[in-house]
Amino acid sequence: MHITQLNRECLLHLFSFLDKQSRKSLAKTCRVLLEVFRDPLLWSLLNFHSPAELKKDNFLVGPALKHLSICWYSERVKVCNIEDWMKNSFQKDFCNRHERTVTEFLLEVCARCPNLLSLTLSGCGHVTDDCISLLLKSCPNLRTLKLENCVRISDRTLEAVTLHGGSLRTLHVDFCRNITQAGLERVREKCPSVTLRAERSANMIPDSKPGKRLMLERASRKQVQL
Repeated sequence: MHITQLNRECLLHLFSFLDKQSRKSLAKTCRVLLEVFRDPLLWSLLNFHSPAELKKDNFLVGPALKHLSICWYSERVKVCNIEDWMKNSFQKDFCNRHERTVTEFLLEVCARCPNLLSLTLSGCGHVTDDCISLLLKSCPNLRTLKLENCVRISDRTLEAVTLHGGSLRTLHVDFCRNITQAGLERVREKCPSVTLRAERSANMIPDSKPGKRLMLERASRKQVQL
């Protein structure tokens, strides 16, 4: 029996064991397998491990997507976690390209994936509060949001959770250095049904230029003296 003689359910099951690139390669062999590749039921789960993967055409993004994970830890991507005022021109150019890739992909998710249930972002240094807020509004069924080492995430994201995260049950904001204890307490107060975890976040030093840090330290010392 040839593989194309299998029914649609069997073909979908076989495709489910393949990674994204293998599915794309197999789909190029004939029309029947291409139709299986394009079946939304095949794309309820997506995992990405590098920024380059977001620009490939070996996956589909649509209403069937329920679980999305974007996690990477390469040395190059660590550049994106450097404070903006410390980056040289080469690093800024690299980060601008990376930012466009990530932002455009997440905006596509906001527009096309209203049934998303869980989102995990780790090492995504360019994800902004505005992007997460829009995602919470666009995906009202989102139950799990896990953010790790996303340096631009601040208390504005926590505020968006209290306003638009009605279905949210799990929120992780680990190693997000611009999250504050006050923001976390606000979530605990307004969203008691949400399981909140913030490993190291509120204890890390937030981003600020050296001059601003000095001013804050002086103001703090004055308050102590008074």
